[in-house]
Amino acid sequence: MKSTESSLLVKPDLTRAEYIRVTPKSVGWEHLSFCAVRLKQGEEWHFNTENNELALVILGGTLDVHSNRGAWRSIGSRTDVFHGMPTTLYLSRDTDFTVTAAYGAVDFACGWAAATKDFPARLVSPEEVKVELRGGENASRQINQMILPGFPCERLVVVEVYTPSGNWSSYPPHKHDVRRVDENGRLLEADLEEIYFYKIDKPEGYAYQRCYTDDRRIDEIMLVQNDHLVLSPEGYHPVVAAHGYTAYYLNILAGSDQSLASSDDPAYAWIKDTWKSKDPRLPLVQLSMNYK
Repeated sequence: MKSTESSLLVKPDLTRAEYIRVTPKSVGWEHLSFCAVRLKQGEEWHFNTENNELALVILGGTLDVHSNRGAWRSIGSRTDVFHGMPTTLYLSRDTDFTVTAAYGAVDFACGWAAATKDFPARLVSPEEVKVELRGGENASRQINQMILPGFPCERLVVVEVYTPSGNWSSYPPHKHDVRRVDENGRLLEADLEEIYFYKIDKPEGYAYQRCYTDDRRIDEIMLVQNDHLVLSPEGYHPVVAAHGYTAYYLNILAGSDQSLASSDDPAYAWIKDTWKSKDPRLPLVQLSMNYK
């Protein structure tokens, strides 16, 4: 088991506006690309989705998007991920667009994956985001659901997760790295690539994430801090937040199906039967915290 630098951990380059970028070519997987961008007031960022569908999640600030599929002005209504609910914009293939920080500094992330179909552009407002309180005891966490299975797109799934101080998340450990169906064709597990993009509520805060496979071909423990990204190409991937700090991560997934079908590690699945209540600190973030 390794505790040194891992190829699954991507750290930001904070000297650049586009301070993180990963692509299938750069990380050696098949479907998923990601970038995170900070713009100062008046700055622009341009992108063309080409043969991909894309989800843009506003992490903090308010921005304009102008595209060949439409324009969205003054979207985004939280100062940062710890003070309100997200705004998410879905864009289909062959969309040429520009993001403008017209109202102050902005921080946003984009995830994209190759698609074979086109769907209408759609803005998911903070009011449309469903909140799930998942887990139990000190494995309780808040899930904000933006693009779930059934959303009109081909591959992407997008959620964000808040893990309270000292709690475990993505727990018990689960995986989604092989496509399995039952005798009736019902999907039991999807083969998905997943990105964990982190924010921590205080600059010195941190969390740990473990990624491991059944055969321990992959078995990594990573110290993650603000603006770090963890790749989950296969295997189980639990998280724990350091005591005193709230850990946020943006999850974007893509793969064989637009699905969250997964399998728990059988060594730890029994833990679900011990849960009697959820952490009373939840929810940590609510719509009323947005500044609009």
